[in-house]
Amino acid sequence: MFDLFSTSHILILLAVALVVVGPKDLPKLMHLVGKWVGKARGLASEFKKSFDDMARQSELDELRKEIETLRSHQTITGLESDLNAPLETALVPGGLDIGPEPRTGEFEITDTAPPPAMTLSEPSRQ
Repeated sequence: MFDLFSTSHILILLAVALVVVGPKDLPKLMHLVGKWVGKARGLASEFKKSFDDMARQSELDELRKEIETLRSHQTITGLESDLNAPLETALVPGGLDIGPEPRTGEFEITDTAPPPAMTLSEPSRQ
């Protein structure tokens, strides 16, 4: 807690304060010293908090600038690449992008409708 004073130094200071101030006023003096130490700690923590807030604010400002530059450059380059890409390479001659051929065991899409399924309410005729 006290980096400046060791335990022996504190005991010597208390003994000197007891002799100089007297036993009657020593509790008042200790209370006053405690208040000063509390105020000093409060000011130090307030200073640290304000310094951290300033650092955080400057980092946020830098990030905002980077995001804005990325947004402005990315939209322009994205539009240029979309406009310059030929449509014929992405589409098949029929005009539809059908994707890769189905593997065995996968369903194939056909234009014909599947046969109607039998329901439980209809009796089977055999």
